[in-house]
Amino acid sequence: MKIAKVIVDVPASSINQTFDYLIPDHFQQVITKGMRVIVPFGPRKIMGFVVELISESTHKGLKKIIDVLDLTPVLTDELLKLGKWLADQTLSLYITSYQAMLPQVLKSQYKKELVRLTEERLSDDLEMVFAGRDSIPYEELANRSIRYYHVQKAIQDGDVAVNYLVKSKITKKYVTMVQPAKETYLLEEALYDVAKNAKKQRELLGFFIEYPDPIEQPKLIRYLETTQPTIKKLIDRGLLASSKVEVFRNPYDDDAIAKTNALELTEQQQQAINPIKQKISQGQHDVFLLHGVTGSGKTEIYLQAIQDVIQNGEEAIVLVPEISLTPQMVHRFKGRFGSNVAVLHSALSSGEKYDEWRRIHRKEVQVVVGARSAIFAPFENIGIIIIDEEHENSYKQEDQPRYHARDVAIYRGEVHQCPVILGSATPTLESYARAQKGVYQLATLTKRTNDKGMPEVQIVDMRNELHAGNRTMFSRRLKEKMENCIAKNEQVVLLLNRRGYSTFVMCRDCGHVKECPHCDIALTFHKNSNQLKCHYCSYEEPMPMICPECNSDLIRYFGTGTQRVEEALTQLIPEARVIRMDVDTTRRKGAHEKLLKQFANREADILLGTQMIAKGLDFENVTLVGVLTADSMLHLPDFRASEKTFQLLTQVSGRAGRHELPGEVIVQTYTPDHYSIELASTYDYSQFYLTEMNTRKTFQYPPYVYLVLMTISHENQVKAVQTTQKIVQLLMNHVSNNTVVLGPTPSPITRVKDRYRYQCMIKYKHEPQLRKLIKKIIQQFDEDVRKDDLLITVDMQPYQLM
Repeated sequence: MKIAKVIVDVPASSINQTFDYLIPDHFQQVITKGMRVIVPFGPRKIMGFVVELISESTHKGLKKIIDVLDLTPVLTDELLKLGKWLADQTLSLYITSYQAMLPQVLKSQYKKELVRLTEERLSDDLEMVFAGRDSIPYEELANRSIRYYHVQKAIQDGDVAVNYLVKSKITKKYVTMVQPAKETYLLEEALYDVAKNAKKQRELLGFFIEYPDPIEQPKLIRYLETTQPTIKKLIDRGLLASSKVEVFRNPYDDDAIAKTNALELTEQQQQAINPIKQKISQGQHDVFLLHGVTGSGKTEIYLQAIQDVIQNGEEAIVLVPEISLTPQMVHRFKGRFGSNVAVLHSALSSGEKYDEWRRIHRKEVQVVVGARSAIFAPFENIGIIIIDEEHENSYKQEDQPRYHARDVAIYRGEVHQCPVILGSATPTLESYARAQKGVYQLATLTKRTNDKGMPEVQIVDMRNELHAGNRTMFSRRLKEKMENCIAKNEQVVLLLNRRGYSTFVMCRDCGHVKECPHCDIALTFHKNSNQLKCHYCSYEEPMPMICPECNSDLIRYFGTGTQRVEEALTQLIPEARVIRMDVDTTRRKGAHEKLLKQFANREADILLGTQMIAKGLDFENVTLVGVLTADSMLHLPDFRASEKTFQLLTQVSGRAGRHELPGEVIVQTYTPDHYSIELASTYDYSQFYLTEMNTRKTFQYPPYVYLVLMTISHENQVKAVQTTQKIVQLLMNHVSNNTVVLGPTPSPITRVKDRYRYQCMIKYKHEPQLRKLIKKIIQQFDEDVRKDDLLITVDMQPYQLM
């Protein structure tokens, strides 16, 4: 195989194909599929992925590969195929798909060096290259006649390693180990020859006669209060030897995590796990929707299913939403499977992420627990894939490639012929509809494992509070309950559902919210034009001065921040100790963990936060949960607003009364009779599902139709509108009669960074050629994209309609 097909790192649709390059002789035995190489491309040298090796090319005058970045492939065969599928599904570029699968360190600009890991003699060629140095710039290899094949062999034997220096940050960590270079009896003989006044040398030899195991040099120096030159003298005499050993940065102290054993399952859990175990033992693919109330023991089912997979010698991927990747969650998996678990999420440093990724890559672990991108873990023998809290929006990536982790999981599940579990107390309507149809297998857990009931939910109508003269953010009932809790030394969780930039407009007298007459959705207030607009069909009307429902002039815009709530809390209940958790307070590495630890240690009475506190937390002393503005999400311009509200209220209610103490929940709202709030208060998912499905059917939204959102942006507003109009026209000419194309309409946030954004939406039931059609249409605007800075983005499964 003399020729490599390479996908080059140029993010342009005209270059979205493979290019053939000659493999030079010295790389012949080295290059395989899945490696990254440096190739000449025009006047530049750029990175590319080798996706195929062939023996001859149809092209003449091929250029040669300049360098190899990896001496072991970073992408497996399966991931190469997956990347191609992903690019086609999401209409993105191949290079973007492949980049999305790798840790950040492998994407940055970096230099490489070759590091010597052994004191033993290397091959003559390598000895000449190192010339007595511990590490050398990688470029030196290219200038020597040494065969890359020999370097690759030395890497496989663990004698040398390639180190990536990212902007001078070393991403691999080494320690120097010291050990005896001779048998114990020879050290005893040598001890007699050491001068009596060389006390420290004698101590060192005495130490190794007693403890001949290798020890870290810094530890040895501290323990014997000696120095490096003293150790070096004994190394020079050939009595001791030192070697550099790579250590993986482990973001978690595995030894400090208590080991746990499998718990006895309840009858419901047993019924849910049996069909999953059956598929694992038969090596068959199926998708299971595990619908269980909060606290019903879904995690234990995951753990026991993974146990089976590990015993089969296979691997497991567990996805949890970024905000639920709390230490509690990680400890549950580490407690059961110890250091056999790698963890991937955004709070780790790039070095830690890189080390965790390499532990997976080197097959040193069998379980990976992580956020969305962990779905690309380079495992080659997957036995189960689990997506916890499958309804979470964070499983959808909002920039290219715009994939949904659930789709990737099901695709990989089919390839590896293994089960996929989707778990949630409030599954998405799409997943539940599929389970009802028999596309997924449904397993339901209706009881908590401790047989305790779900906490009682009380709805407080904030309109009555206003009429009674209470103008604070806290109802009288919530204030009283919080004071009781603190007096009894119990804890409170307060959720401020502050989401979205668009404030909705509401009458404070009767709770009336202005809605679009053509869509079942709240109108959004646009301050600059003083207009109320619909972000779906472009309907607009002037901002009313008096309420059209009750003629009151108490019309207000809504939106309150966590800081303001914290100030109000300290004035209202001065004795309360408050921990605030939001984007501002959890920015720093480890802050999330630190704040939750303080709360767990009862160093605060109230945990006040945004959505990040609604999930996955388990504190035995929390007996009261308060939701301050239950409606702030209901009135966002999003057809999923009711569903998201129901999910969030159900999730946060599940934080109360999880152990011995009973819990209660108080939900403050201005729209107490909205079905999503009423049904969340009785935990009635099936009734909510029926009601919401009815609404979706009436207005033709998923799961009754599929949606595609195309957003066009340009600095010139006219250009953006005209391009969108052309695209809509081209679509209309080619789609079937049942397919609806809406637009052009201005995006909800029409101007971002001085660019005007317009969108069109396609609603369809059956369009087998739609992806090809959209691709073709976009290609017609290639020239504008290249030269005129026009931007066209396509989301084949939009979750953010902003």
